[in-house]
Amino acid sequence: MRSKVARRVLLAVENSAKESRFWKRVEEILSRPRSRRVEVNIGKIARLTKPGDRVVVPGKVLGGGNIKHNVTIAALSFSSAALNKLKAAGCTIMRIDEFTKIEPKGSGVKIIV
Repeated sequence: MRSKVARRVLLAVENSAKESRFWKRVEEILSRPRSRRVEVNIGKIARLTKPGDRVVVPGKVLGGGNIKHNVTIAALSFSSAALNKLKAAGCTIMRIDEFTKIEPKGSGVKIIV
């Protein structure tokens, strides 16, 4: 059984997936079993992005590593250490269901897994 948040996020992504291949791919990743859910450290996000990038992590963002530049990050969830580090770097943080409203097509957005 999925949590209420995960169900709400998946429903928002399913609606956007009808219009966009980007969101269809995110939906495929989010539909995996819980044991195969994506977990990404901040250090990986820092290596793969530059200032101003928009990123979707179809899973949880963890606090390993550091980030010095600001990015917009949408994820299913964030660890408390990750939230603190991202806020300190000036990043914009949101859940994926909120991000689907801002970026209905997903143009120029990176998926980090």
